[in-house]
Amino acid sequence: MIYLHSSVVLARVFAEAASPAEGFWSQSFTSSRLLVYEVMNRVNLRQDVAGVRENAQAIIDRIELIELSPVVLTRALAPFPVPVKTLDGLHLATMHYLLANGQRIRLASYDKRLTEAAKAIGVDIEAGL
Repeated sequence: MIYLHSSVVLARVFAEAASPAEGFWSQSFTSSRLLVYEVMNRVNLRQDVAGVRENAQAIIDRIELIELSPVVLTRALAPFPVPVKTLDGLHLATMHYLLANGQRIRLASYDKRLTEAAKAIGVDIEAGL
């Protein structure tokens, strides 16, 4: 299962050159519910782009979203092996929750700082991004 970061979704929604190949999108995805807020916030800033909101929602609808439960939020309060920003900490806490519950995940992200922090907690990184 691929843990999908908002940077990858936004690259697809805004048709950026760095967006993964078409075959990537046929896989199974999971992410924190936080992704919805991150993506839609950026989409709402670009109201002039026709169809962007619908495209973003179509991608979001395919993602298994993990709630920011008390367990996840409590983990986010504890330190990580490397310093992280607040939202990255919430994503990392969600990944930690999935790992602790036996899920095998690979992170798909264009955020190098998040990628390095994820590696530090034992998350595999999706190759080819």
